[in-house]
Amino acid sequence: MELRGTLLEGNIRRELVGLALPLLIGNVLQQLYNTMDSLIIGRFLGTEAFSAVGVAGTIMNLIIFVLTGFCTGISILFGQMYGSGDKRGFRREVFVAASLGAAITLGLSALFLALMRPMLALINTPAELTPLVRSYLNVIIGGMLCTYFYNLCSAMLSAIGDTRASTFFLAVAVAVNTFVDWLFVGKFRLGIAGAAWATVMSQLLSAVCCLCYILRRDRDLICTRYDLGYEGNLVRRTLAFGSTSALHMSSLYLGKFFVQGAVNLLGTPGIAAFAAASRIEGFANSFGTSQGQATAVFVSQNQGAGNRARVREGFREAMQQAILLGLLLGAALFFAARPGVRIFLDSGETEAIGYGAAYLRQIGLFYVMCFTGNTFVGLFRGTGKMYAPLTGTTLHIAIRAALSYLWVGSFGLRAVALATGTGWVCMTLYQLCMTARLRRRGEL
Repeated sequence: MELRGTLLEGNIRRELVGLALPLLIGNVLQQLYNTMDSLIIGRFLGTEAFSAVGVAGTIMNLIIFVLTGFCTGISILFGQMYGSGDKRGFRREVFVAASLGAAITLGLSALFLALMRPMLALINTPAELTPLVRSYLNVIIGGMLCTYFYNLCSAMLSAIGDTRASTFFLAVAVAVNTFVDWLFVGKFRLGIAGAAWATVMSQLLSAVCCLCYILRRDRDLICTRYDLGYEGNLVRRTLAFGSTSALHMSSLYLGKFFVQGAVNLLGTPGIAAFAAASRIEGFANSFGTSQGQATAVFVSQNQGAGNRARVREGFREAMQQAILLGLLLGAALFFAARPGVRIFLDSGETEAIGYGAAYLRQIGLFYVMCFTGNTFVGLFRGTGKMYAPLTGTTLHIAIRAALSYLWVGSFGLRAVALATGTGWVCMTLYQLCMTARLRRRGEL
C-alpha cells in the first residue's frame, strides 16, 4: 500500500491541490451525466422533455445523494483505518459496506418506485410532464445498484489518496453515456427512457472498471473469505457514519425537492429556467464540493495517524483556497448568467432565460458562503464529527425551503436564490460556532 504516508507528511498545499484536482474533474464529469441527457433530450425531444428531466432530477438526486452520502461516510472509516495502517480492518469494512449498502440500495429503490406518484404530486408536477418524468425515473431508480457500487469503489480509492483512477473511469463512462444517449434518443428514437438507459449502462461500466482496477492495483484492499462476517462494533460504526452522512447529503436534495415545488408554481418557463440554472450551478458547485472532499480525505488520514497539528494546518490552507475559489466562481456566475442559461434554452424562450439569468446573478453574490461551508464539512467529516454537517445542512434547507415558498410569488425565481443565500449565511455562522466549541474542548 505504497500511498500510505503521502498525506501524513510533506507540503500541505500541494497535497490538497493534488487531491482536489482529480475530484474536481470527477465532479464536473458527474455533472455531465445529467447535462448531456438534458442537452440531447432538449435537442431531439423539446422543451417539455427537457423540463421533465429537470423535475426527475430532483427525485433521482435525492436517492443518489442518500447512496453517495452513505459511501462518503464510509470513506472516513476507510481513511482513518488506512492512516493508522489497519489493513485487516480496511478489508472487513469493505465486506460490511458492500453487503449492507446493497441491501439498503435495493430497499430504497423499491420504496421510491412505490411512492413515485405521490412524490410527483407533492412537488406540484404539471400533468403534461408526469408521464415523461415517470418513464425516466423507472429506469434510473431500477438501476441504482450500479450507482452504489461505483460510489463504494470510488470511496475506497479516495480514502487512500488515489483520486485519479476513479476520475479516469468516470471520464470513460461519461463518454459512453454521451454516445449511447445520442444513439438511443437521436437515432433509435427511444424517447426519454433511452437517455435513462444510457445513464444506467454507463454507471455499470464505471463500477466494473473501478473494481477491476482495485483488484489489479492492490489485492489487499479487497476482502477475502477470511474477512467475511459482521463484527458488532464495525457494523454500528458503519451504520452510524454512513447513515449520518447519507442524511446530510440527501437533506441537500430534500431541500431542493421542496424548493422544486415552489419553482413548479411558476409553470413550465420557471421549471425550464431552474433546470438550466441548476446545471450551470452544478458545475460551479463542483469546485467547492471537491475542496470539501479533499479536506475530508486529508483530515481523516491525519486524524487516524493522530496528527492533530497537521489537521489544523490542513484546514487553514483549505479554507484560504475555498474563499478565493468562492469569490471567483461567484463573480463568474454573476457576469456570465444570461449567456450561460442560453446554452440550455432556445433563444426564443425569453421568459425562461430571464428567470434563469436573474437566479444566477442573485446566487453568485452568496457563493463564498457555499465554498467555506463545504470546507467546514470536510473538517467535521474527517474528524468523525458527522452530526455537525447534518445539523448545519438541516438548518440551511429549512430556511431555503420556507423562504422560497414565502417569496416566490413576489420575486419569481430570484426568491429561490435569496432563500438559498440566506440559508448559507446561517449555516456558516453555525459552523463557526461549532468549530470554536470543538477547539475549546480540545477535539480539534
